[in-house]
Amino acid sequence: MYMTGFADEAAAGIDGQIKATLELGWSNIEARAIDGMNIHDLDERAFDIVCGKLKDAGVSINCFGSAIANWGKHIDQSMDADMNALNRAIPRMKRLGTQMIRIMSYAVLPTRSPEDQMKEERFARLRLITDMLLQNGIQPVHENCMNFGGMGWSYTLALIDNVPGLKLVFDTGNPVFTDDRTKPEPYPKQSSWDFYNNVKEHVVYIHVKDGIWAGDKTVYTYPGLGNGDVRKILQDAIKSGYDGGISIEPHIGAVFHDPSMNTDEERKYSMYVEYGRRMEKMIEEIKKSN
Repeated sequence: MYMTGFADEAAAGIDGQIKATLELGWSNIEARAIDGMNIHDLDERAFDIVCGKLKDAGVSINCFGSAIANWGKHIDQSMDADMNALNRAIPRMKRLGTQMIRIMSYAVLPTRSPEDQMKEERFARLRLITDMLLQNGIQPVHENCMNFGGMGWSYTLALIDNVPGLKLVFDTGNPVFTDDRTKPEPYPKQSSWDFYNNVKEHVVYIHVKDGIWAGDKTVYTYPGLGNGDVRKILQDAIKSGYDGGISIEPHIGAVFHDPSMNTDEERKYSMYVEYGRRMEKMIEEIKKSN
């Protein structure tokens, strides 16, 4: 098992991201944004600089937190942007030795019912994306976020059944604020434990964030202090022999897709490091109790 995280929540630039990672004693970053740009969208000069700094620091990118098929992409629109991102990401991942990439399954169509979400088109696109990545030695992992597969565990399993080779990254915090569309309206929020328990055999990577649904918004917390069942999920995973990555995505000092949540840079950095330390402490406690 190894620790990593979305270090863009510690700092915008690669120097700060590396600094936070090394302060935690880690050697991996799950790369998403660098200076506000997804790693697969940086220009070549900027990417070269990032590669050099990572090499000098002895830090690796264990996963690309890509924007491919994410909540900002729509299934009833062209997938050209995703194909372009793939064509940029693959050679960059090979250069960095990164073998895993986070993808999603397109935004939910808000005017359609859960069973009328153009699922066959989603399956077809994800098969194309997955095949392209697997042929290049890269494992795509689908995240249960604001997308088709994130509507509930049965939708994630539908992806697994219809997209050969696809595996999962399970995010402990996303169910806290996501409607459970496996149940009738009015949709309750999901149970992180219930979702995880139904998909865990396909999980090869774990994102940790935690929070509490406060009526109309999520209040993010340190791990184990919210309703994300973080400790329970990690206890089960570790007891079951899970040996993959644990990637922190605190959302306390910064929320990637909500700039209004960002705090000052120094506080954001310190909260990220504190989150990582608390996560390590929880894992050690779990290992001792097993």
